[in-house]
Amino acid sequence: MRAHAIAMVFTRPRDPEPLPARLHRRRIYVLPTRFGLFYGFALTVMLVGALNYNNNPALLLGLLLAGAGLASLVSAQMQLSDLELIAAEAEPVAAGMPLEVRLHARAEPGRSRRGLRLDDDGTYDAEPAVLNLDKGAGDAQLLLPTERRGWFDVPKLRLSTTRPLGLARAWAYVWPETPLLVYPTPEPHGLPLPGGHGESAQARLHPAGDDVHHLRGYRAGDAPRAIAWKSSARRDALIVREFEQPLGAEIVLDWHATSGIAYEGRISRLARWVDEAEREGRRFQLRLPGQPPLGPDRGPLHRHACLRALALMPHV
Repeated sequence: MRAHAIAMVFTRPRDPEPLPARLHRRRIYVLPTRFGLFYGFALTVMLVGALNYNNNPALLLGLLLAGAGLASLVSAQMQLSDLELIAAEAEPVAAGMPLEVRLHARAEPGRSRRGLRLDDDGTYDAEPAVLNLDKGAGDAQLLLPTERRGWFDVPKLRLSTTRPLGLARAWAYVWPETPLLVYPTPEPHGLPLPGGHGESAQARLHPAGDDVHHLRGYRAGDAPRAIAWKSSARRDALIVREFEQPLGAEIVLDWHATSGIAYEGRISRLARWVDEAEREGRRFQLRLPGQPPLGPDRGPLHRHACLRALALMPHV
């Protein structure tokens, strides 16, 4: 039992692990690089020659270089030792778009930890990112491709370095237990937003509106076309017109209104309608089967709640 436990601490994570996760020395692998192997071979030849010819200066130089090589092995491991990965997060994106995973790390200050390479274990062959720790904290952004809506499981991540001399590579694995959300892909083209229901149309102040809402005093940056010249002449001060623009009535985005197309197509259409309604500043309600209605409301939080509900619809 004890031998099995010892063997486990020398292997990479077999399952996702909760963060924060500390990289202790038993999780760190260290091996010579190709340049390090060449360095060791050349150093061996040099030491054998120095011993053969009894050349004390060459022998002393060889021992100094050997000490530098061993110090490089230790220093590479110390770059990762006691590094703590505290969080992994990402803003949701539509399926098919790269997900920018931000990995936050910290360590005790006092040791330079720069140029650490962060990549996945080959699952996605993502472009490596660089992690630099300034004053004991830093983060790195890794772009991972997405294909399906729903929860995205972060793959095993590999943190490595060849510093300071490039003679050895130290690396360690971390597998964050942090599922990230991927929105459904919006339908590229399709039917326009449904008509409004419920309360009558509302309005909001907008500089490009059509109807005058009220007059107010001039502020720096107001457009010249908004100045009410006649009112300004009467009051002997610059007066500006405030316009309003109708927002339109509340709309209902109903699952049953998308019948006649494939299951995933219905989700994509509703996702596009949610984005369009949010861009237009409309209040909207989302109705999905087996779930309570979301809204009516508008704003980033409401949009996220609706797209999250669509992303987590069952796969069929």
